[in-house]
Amino acid sequence: MNNYTNNLEHHSSGLQDNVILEHYGLNELNFESVKHYREKFCAAKPNHPWNGLEMKEFLYKIGAWGKLRNSSKEGITIAGLLMFSEERIITEVLPQYFLEYREIQAVSKSGWSNRFTSQDGTWSGNVYDFYFKVMETIPLHERSIVPALHEAVINALVHADYFGEGGIVIEKERNTYRLSNPGLLRIPVESAWTSGMSHLRNPNVFKMFILIGLCKRAGFGLPYLSSVWKGHRWKQPQIIQQADPARTIFVLSTELSDVIFSEEIAVAFETEEQSLVIQHGEQEVVDWGEELTLDFVNNGPNSVYNNSNSLNNGENSVNKTQNSINNGPNSINKNINPINNGVGSVNNGPNFVNKRSRSVNNKSGEEHMDVEDSLWEIASLARKKRRLPPAMMEEIILQLCAKRPLMLKELSYLLDRTADGLRNNYLAKLLEEGKIRLKYAEQPNHPRQAYMTTQDS
Repeated sequence: MNNYTNNLEHHSSGLQDNVILEHYGLNELNFESVKHYREKFCAAKPNHPWNGLEMKEFLYKIGAWGKLRNSSKEGITIAGLLMFSEERIITEVLPQYFLEYREIQAVSKSGWSNRFTSQDGTWSGNVYDFYFKVMETIPLHERSIVPALHEAVINALVHADYFGEGGIVIEKERNTYRLSNPGLLRIPVESAWTSGMSHLRNPNVFKMFILIGLCKRAGFGLPYLSSVWKGHRWKQPQIIQQADPARTIFVLSTELSDVIFSEEIAVAFETEEQSLVIQHGEQEVVDWGEELTLDFVNNGPNSVYNNSNSLNNGENSVNKTQNSINNGPNSINKNINPINNGVGSVNNGPNFVNKRSRSVNNKSGEEHMDVEDSLWEIASLARKKRRLPPAMMEEIILQLCAKRPLMLKELSYLLDRTADGLRNNYLAKLLEEGKIRLKYAEQPNHPRQAYMTTQDS
């Protein structure tokens, strides 16, 4: 352990990451990391005057290099060491420094389906490269949570006590991300979620992320992340403070926070006035709550008990001979077109509640249910926001069609958009660009026509 380590550990509780390591020069940096950062900086700020600076001056401007005013000595700052050096050199100054990502998606001999650490020697091992390696692990179908997960990863990196035990560990399970870093929050947990304030342990590391557009301001991340999770109706993120050793554990779950009726139980058909049709078991108790009072079948202008539109009154009454549901070619008692038979039957088709392949009570359909849940989550942003940038809507459509072929009416329902609007504004363009294709390309008017990504067989 060198003199710097002894000295810094003694002051670690109040250590700022702008401390200058005067005997650590440019040769201690990983030049590929610095080059990558400068490219990101130039992309974020193409006309910035710092783009023309020499490396040392550029590093000084961003806080990675420091100069001692009362002498001619200069060197890398702790922030610069963490961001741009290499694991072996970083641990000379910060012996407990350690970064790890591990993913548990499938059973393997090691217990992890994907894992890398700052010590494995296949990459630099610094904080900057770690951030990008973690973000690259996010699969395409989870891209909608990238901004929120980005906030969580950066939060761990800028709040970590790099003298603390255990290092930074990011673990992913099927529906959960768990981020753990040494050191406790410097403000109460409740304030972290609501106040918009923050007390950073590594403000210069944070500044470097801000300069390339990866952060907005201190205190913004957690309230934003909480709102994203609330919008998805997932379980709210948790912050756990562990005393010995001092660690902060951040848990992000993508499991639903309450019981939501799935597509198999309730299907909303988009018309000028939406109606909700529920077919349900007799013993099931459904608490609709106050929000659905106006649409309840026993209330409002379209109620079955409302005189003007009653089933037992008017031109289309079931008791009228001419239009009775028990009379005519579409009668439920006619063999040809009964409502309990045929492709248009309420007991047939992809969304029927008792359809064997998608029944909520059928265990063999569990895998299919996972796909349907994933489709619903992918499209959630479009349902929440009526106006989205075209590129964002196109990306959501591509993610949906990558899960399984989707009919126009399915896309319309998932995205809460009109079928004509989707066809004219997005699907035609994506077809022309070759990003999606028709399932029945030789039969454009096929009754089961669906859209799928071009890589699907």
